[in-house]
Amino acid sequence: MKERYHSLDVFRGATVALMILVNNPGSWGHIFPPLDHAEWHGCTPTDLVFPFFLFAVGNAMAFVIPRLQQTGNDGLFWGKVLKRFALIFLIGLFLNWSPFIKWSGDQLVFKSWVDPTNPDVGIRLLGVLQRIAICYLFASIIAYYTKPKLTFYIGTVILLLYWWMTYAFGNPADPYSLKGFFGTQIDINLLGKAHVYKGEGVPFDPEGLISAISAIVQVLFGYMIGLYIREKGKNFEMLSNLFVAGAIFIFAGFAWDMAFPINKKIWTSSYVVYTTGLAIMVLGVFIYLLEFKNAKGAWSRFFDVFGKNPLFIFVMSGFLPRVLGLIRIPGWQDANGKMNYHSPFSWFYEHVCKIILPNDPRIGSLVYAICMVAMYWFLAWILDRKKIYIKV
Repeated sequence: MKERYHSLDVFRGATVALMILVNNPGSWGHIFPPLDHAEWHGCTPTDLVFPFFLFAVGNAMAFVIPRLQQTGNDGLFWGKVLKRFALIFLIGLFLNWSPFIKWSGDQLVFKSWVDPTNPDVGIRLLGVLQRIAICYLFASIIAYYTKPKLTFYIGTVILLLYWWMTYAFGNPADPYSLKGFFGTQIDINLLGKAHVYKGEGVPFDPEGLISAISAIVQVLFGYMIGLYIREKGKNFEMLSNLFVAGAIFIFAGFAWDMAFPINKKIWTSSYVVYTTGLAIMVLGVFIYLLEFKNAKGAWSRFFDVFGKNPLFIFVMSGFLPRVLGLIRIPGWQDANGKMNYHSPFSWFYEHVCKIILPNDPRIGSLVYAICMVAMYWFLAWILDRKKIYIKV
């Protein structure tokens, strides 16, 4: 009988908590540098959150795929995987489109799939959940039909192929730049300009289809590490090998960075290797503390609660601000006498968090983010206490 690893649940829960923290600042204009993404090349602590979650998805697969392989029922595998892929993808699309109405002046209007007044503006098709769904689908197929050693080789080939594609098809002047990345035009052609993210000032999707190619390997690496932990059992040989593997991955990521820069927004191969190494190290620390030293306490219970309903809590952290944004609280009038409004969340930031230390608005923005983490933790705690676990 295989052992249960509480550390894997805590690792997943900690990742969800950090996702909420970095995605919900009081003001995007006032963020401490470690809580913001790298402008382009490079890697901040915030840039570790998403790859860590994909790594955790792979860890969870290590406890599911072997059971499906043992049944020998391909139909069962495809039914389960395709259903989960579709649900996660559609939930992500729902989140992008929700709450389906918006304020236009003093009227609520329907959010059109494509803006009738501007064909270049519409509902974004991809996003965090959609990337999770795509990576889960392809990683599951590879893991199910190949042995672990071949899975590793396939992952390595994918990373090398993505490097070659990025260099060969990108702008020769700078293939790894925002404007030089070859995948942008492909995403626009496949998805339509209206449905591509424009937060970088130009149509470019950091969760695009092309950069998902390398992100699939993040899940595969998480799967292989999960298999290793599961098969070796709780012993110091397993733990020491984890730290050695983590160090090798980190070194390899840094070495690759010299030729293929570490970059989250185009999800470079060096970024996959480097962040996988850090994820292995962090997971190793959790295993040591929780499985070997039994250092459970309030800190582990806090993260464990998030890990019980990770997808639901993440969706709620994106859905609630959108819905509450429809509620308008009178705020201030501009020079033309036009009334500006707060949502309940923005009112809380402006009138509670922001005034804590007016000389440094980053403090208020961080306090707001911490309050959001606490609020969603309370929701997760209620669900856990009532033993309600929402699975997809």
